[in-house]
Amino acid sequence: MFFVTGTDTDSGKTAVSAALLHKARTFHGMRTLGIKPVASGCERTADGLRNSDAQLLMSESSLQLDYDRINPFTFEPAIAPHVAAEDSGIDISPEAILSSLDFTQFSVADFCLMEGAGGWRLPLGDNRYLSEVVSALGISVIIVVNMRLGALNHALLTRDAILADGLQVAGWVANNTGPQMQRYQENLISLKEMMAAPFLGEVPYLEDFSVANVAEYLDLAPLLTSKA
Repeated sequence: MFFVTGTDTDSGKTAVSAALLHKARTFHGMRTLGIKPVASGCERTADGLRNSDAQLLMSESSLQLDYDRINPFTFEPAIAPHVAAEDSGIDISPEAILSSLDFTQFSVADFCLMEGAGGWRLPLGDNRYLSEVVSALGISVIIVVNMRLGALNHALLTRDAILADGLQVAGWVANNTGPQMQRYQENLISLKEMMAAPFLGEVPYLEDFSVANVAEYLDLAPLLTSKA
């Protein structure tokens, strides 16, 4: 299992996570599973609250679980999850999140991703953070870097926080979520030199987005090697 975090909100974590699952499933024939324990900004449906990111992960998972096993903590307002949880009177402490996870299914999957919300230090309330869940599981982390002004600082701070928590960075992705930043190539070269972690790919800004298109730009090999 790997945890996918971003350098900030809307860094492209879901697109990259879904694309990695897609590549593992279609190119390597692996049993895949993607989960997103906490999500806000969910839509109310006849089946309950649903999050589009979690649903995209489900569409690229070959192991089919009920929605509430993929995304156990859902909140309708598009606000910080700990604020939404407090408003709803719901416990999203690290212990509550860990108790909601289906470890039996994780062990069945050949390739399993857990997608975070926001960045590495997502607050859960009471000075607790989602990163504590990752630390408790002891899993390696994939960083999705939003390639825009400030990316180098955000990427290195995220990496340093992960390492300070005693975890490994399994790899990182350079993701373009909008028009290309100035001096893009120089910034990318600098990141490759400084990140000191496997480079999983460079995803360009895609006018015609699809999970399959994103998957073409990603290299799964460093992750499969780290699993061995």
